[in-house]
Amino acid sequence: MAGSRVAVVTGANQGIGFATVKELCRTFDGSVYLTSRNENLGRAAVEELEKLGLRPKYHQLDIDDESSVLRLRDYLKATYGGLDILVNNAAMLILAKDEDSRELFAENTRSVVQTNFFNTFRVCNILFPLLRPHARVVNLSSSMGHISQIEGQSEAASTLRAKFSSPDLSYKELLKLMNDFLDAVKRGDHADYGWPRKNWVSYIASKIAVSAMTRIQQRDFDVDPREDIIINHVHPGYVNTKMASFKGVLTIEQGAAAPSWLAMLPPNDATNPKGAYVWHDKTIVDWVKGPLPAEY
Repeated sequence: MAGSRVAVVTGANQGIGFATVKELCRTFDGSVYLTSRNENLGRAAVEELEKLGLRPKYHQLDIDDESSVLRLRDYLKATYGGLDILVNNAAMLILAKDEDSRELFAENTRSVVQTNFFNTFRVCNILFPLLRPHARVVNLSSSMGHISQIEGQSEAASTLRAKFSSPDLSYKELLKLMNDFLDAVKRGDHADYGWPRKNWVSYIASKIAVSAMTRIQQRDFDVDPREDIIINHVHPGYVNTKMASFKGVLTIEQGAAAPSWLAMLPPNDATNPKGAYVWHDKTIVDWVKGPLPAEY
């Protein structure tokens, strides 16, 4: 099977990831891997898709476990010799409660940022060397990942927005911004540095970092000797998933529409979005200036 085309979707046993696998099974000419942290849940999801006449493949993947990511890399390299589509969907959300202690809030914030940003960054570093020419990568961001979520006109907020949105932002600087954020949360003074006081600030911070990371990654791909590798970041919408406490207004299929479209962008098409922030209706939104098309 070496040389055969292959797609991987992380965190795909349910929700948007599951629906993305379903869509790619219908549209992608190659093997589509549904991955999940829990193997039993992942294989049950595969069986559900097989009942629809689809043929996804399965591989265990826990993005919080480096050895799990390395096993997937080695399997893909040995079996396919490369990777053509990567959808970084795996993420978590822990909403803070007013009664949470500072220690619990800091612990939960670290968990969210570790999974959603640092460990997604590690997945990219491990799997990107496998990407073939014309590969497509999709990073799941959020409306919460737009830079405008750092609100207000204070000097601290303006400085923070400027750092994240700098066209010259480096990985080293991005990692420092996120470690500084975690340190500030631990001290309890993150708002003094421009971060919002909202209960979901951990999710906001993690997804802003994912979006900023995506912009750097496309800069790298633009000078990569492998031709036409494209990465975009996408807000899938307020989708009716477990993460949204099943209060979302979109179906998982609607949530998967834009990620699937970005994963299937045609080769060498000058109209393809590159390093772009894409709304769930496939509108390209200016990540720095906005405006956002709608609340959701």
